[in-house]
Amino acid sequence: MEWMLMPLKRYADFSGRSRRKEYWMFVLFNIIVMFGLAIIGGVLGGFTPDEAGAASLGGGLMFGLLGIYSLAILVPALAVQVRRFHDQDKSGWFVLLSFVPYIGGLIVLVFMCLDGNKGENRFGPDPKMSDNVGDVFN
Repeated sequence: MEWMLMPLKRYADFSGRSRRKEYWMFVLFNIIVMFGLAIIGGVLGGFTPDEAGAASLGGGLMFGLLGIYSLAILVPALAVQVRRFHDQDKSGWFVLLSFVPYIGGLIVLVFMCLDGNKGENRFGPDPKMSDNVGDVFN
């Protein structure tokens, strides 16, 4: 659970490096929360329109909660993605690749799956190496 919430603790920290584990656990946390909000919306009737064909109160509530959650999570999601690029010794501006139609998101996905540089780089020390491990496992 600590890895899932670490990007929220480092809310707007765009400096430093983040491990793959931190990024993917944060993505998993977001999927679980959004799935839970969708279930709550479904229970409240969010997917069934009323007689006039408009969205019901449950639907409005569900989409409102999803919108508020998405806005609240936007900054930490960008920050952890930038730190993930920093782990690979790439600029945080690589996040803008996701705006390239069709292939941009796929390119960013591949970068998020790649392992970071071993040892220190220009963005800071290796997040996998703690003070008590040292160079034993290099």
